[in-house]
Amino acid sequence: MIGIITGDIVNSRKLSSKIWIDGLKKLLNTFGKSPIEWEIYRGDEFQLEVKNPEEALIIALQIKSYFKSIKLDVRMSIGFGDITYKAKKISESNGTAFSRSGEVFETLKKQKINLAINSGNELFDTEINLMLRLSLTFMDNWLAQSAEFVLTAIENPSLSQEEIGIKLGINQAAVSRRRKRAQFDLVMEMEKYFKNKIKTIST
Repeated sequence: MIGIITGDIVNSRKLSSKIWIDGLKKLLNTFGKSPIEWEIYRGDEFQLEVKNPEEALIIALQIKSYFKSIKLDVRMSIGFGDITYKAKKISESNGTAFSRSGEVFETLKKQKINLAINSGNELFDTEINLMLRLSLTFMDNWLAQSAEFVLTAIENPSLSQEEIGIKLGINQAAVSRRRKRAQFDLVMEMEKYFKNKIKTIST
């Protein structure tokens, strides 16, 4: 089983891609090679293969916090399943992970939802998608400073608040405020729950 993240940048046509494209490429490069494992296409859409499905949600949260840190937002679907054809470009590969990611992605804009999953397991999907919708009520409203903290904390899980503060150029009290404002501990609890739960399902 693999995960496929399909995404597009919200209201991207109003902005120059220069604002976000280099940062996104740098981030996606940490997860795989382009264009076989990730690709940006049609100007503002992207796709990423996540070999370990347990890592899919934390990666999606990283991508979201990156965009929120530059005052943008992103719409993403995560499909879980297999890969039956691996092309030289991820956009030409296919399998159930791709079709499930695509199916959900098509519904996001209409439903005004910025993150959802599809594993083919109805019970699991209903439960996780409900958690995601609840979490999005505050994640969609992350301020740039809160999102910057989330991104730094996810990328550096072993750092203390003091060390994160040094990276961000702020004191520990400010780090603590950003952590609280972002509801970071709650987000990580949800992510941990997802990680444990996905181990139990077969697609």
